[in-house]
Amino acid sequence: MSAAIALVATGLSACAGSSARPADRLLVWSLEAQPDRVAVQQRMLAAFTKATGIRTELVAVDEGQLPQLIASAAQTGDLPDVVGSLPLGFVRQLDHFDVLDRSVATQVLDRLGRGTFAPRTVQMVTEGRQALAVPSDGWAQVLVYRKDLFQQAGLPAPTTYDAMMRAATRLTTGKQYGISIATDPADVFTQQTFESLALGNGCQLIDAKGTAQIDSPRCLRTWRTYRQLAGKVSPEGLQDVDSTRASYFAGQSAMVLWSTFILDELAGLRNDAVPTCGPCKRDKTWLAKHSGVVTAITGPDGGSGGFGEVSSWAAIKGGNTKGAAALMGYALGPGYTTWLGMAPEGKFPARLGPQPGSRQYVQDWSRLKSGVDTKKVLSTVYDAQTMQQVTGVWDHLDRWAIPENQGAVLGPTSAELPIAKAVAEMSNGSQSADGAARDARDAVDEIATSVS
Repeated sequence: MSAAIALVATGLSACAGSSARPADRLLVWSLEAQPDRVAVQQRMLAAFTKATGIRTELVAVDEGQLPQLIASAAQTGDLPDVVGSLPLGFVRQLDHFDVLDRSVATQVLDRLGRGTFAPRTVQMVTEGRQALAVPSDGWAQVLVYRKDLFQQAGLPAPTTYDAMMRAATRLTTGKQYGISIATDPADVFTQQTFESLALGNGCQLIDAKGTAQIDSPRCLRTWRTYRQLAGKVSPEGLQDVDSTRASYFAGQSAMVLWSTFILDELAGLRNDAVPTCGPCKRDKTWLAKHSGVVTAITGPDGGSGGFGEVSSWAAIKGGNTKGAAALMGYALGPGYTTWLGMAPEGKFPARLGPQPGSRQYVQDWSRLKSGVDTKKVLSTVYDAQTMQQVTGVWDHLDRWAIPENQGAVLGPTSAELPIAKAVAEMSNGSQSADGAARDARDAVDEIATSVS
């Protein structure tokens, strides 16, 4: 909450920001801060400068520090003109504090054509006809499962709560767990995992009036299911983003809930995170070839959504608006495949093609090579069914709070992690599922009040 308070205190809407820069200069902040991705962005920006004559300065920003850096830049009059790879929570939070230039985003979205984007990604960044930002790419939380083990046990794909729970119970043996699921209270990954399951049962965080709904009957079903998974059929102890992946990679778990960023690692394309199961030592792609993917898990109370993150380009008020619009259009046009190529497994295109009905950019994406130490096109490792699931990630995209026009709570909720904390207490046995739901409700209500 301190970051949000700092944003209010600086009076961002009154700041001139980057207006002192010449019209042919552009200050670009990007949350793609890894060195290899910075190098790719530099190449794209160099090509943009060559095409437009607009010079750019790129500043890589750590996502966790963005609110504080925006507040500090506002005080010094050095706000960026445009920000790249902005997650949905920050889009909503910065818009709430009147930082984003909606007119520029709306202009770019309309010029590129709303019909060229996946509809759900546009819904996530718009209010009526006004765009807060322009969606670029993203990833989804998916359930990865051992197809071979499911087939041997005669189990259907884990597309529902019931199928997932039956499989997790059946495949938990003396040497193997049915699933590896996050329980770390300090990891946003835990909260994302819970939200993914919750959306599949129609469980919402908050309603349109700003009242927490995380203890509703639909949500209680999710809390109780999560408690069964974490307490009975998942590895004991604190489970985080690394340990859940490691358990699946070692062949110790039959399922894992993870983001699509797991796809290159699962295929043995990163030396710092490689599958270690027995057959994997002979063939690094063995586990990928024997894994399937589910993009949405439906609960008994209805709902077919799944958690996904959409990264967007956003223009900042008071800056070089013409330059920002030009860069956003370039990054979603001539420079798009360069941008997506930074990490194809976690950058599925939000813009599907250059014209409505076209899927050219999806086709371009499918030919990009993923990986760090080894590079491969994902379709050379994964079967057609798995790739079909991956390329359909936007079909099930949903998020808490945004459809209810309460997106301003997402930033503080991700910072304070009330859901992750409640999950941890429930998973270690110190709180019941119903008690965890009540604790989460109280915390969310407090956050909603603070941003109202």
